[in-house]
Amino acid sequence: MKEKQLMDGVFSYRTTMSLMQRLVSQGVITAEEYANIDTIIAKKHGLSLGSIFSMKP
Repeated sequence: MKEKQLMDGVFSYRTTMSLMQRLVSQGVITAEEYANIDTIIAKKHGLSLGSIFSMKP
């Protein structure tokens, strides 16, 4: 069950950050704001960079 929660969190994180990247490309938010949002969203979903990038397929 924990693996499913992690997968759900990563999916939600990636979806949100994809939208944020679009806002950066449109000039709506800055790269600095994007970085701050990235940290906030990762924490919200209980993720760390290690959990995002070390997932097993």
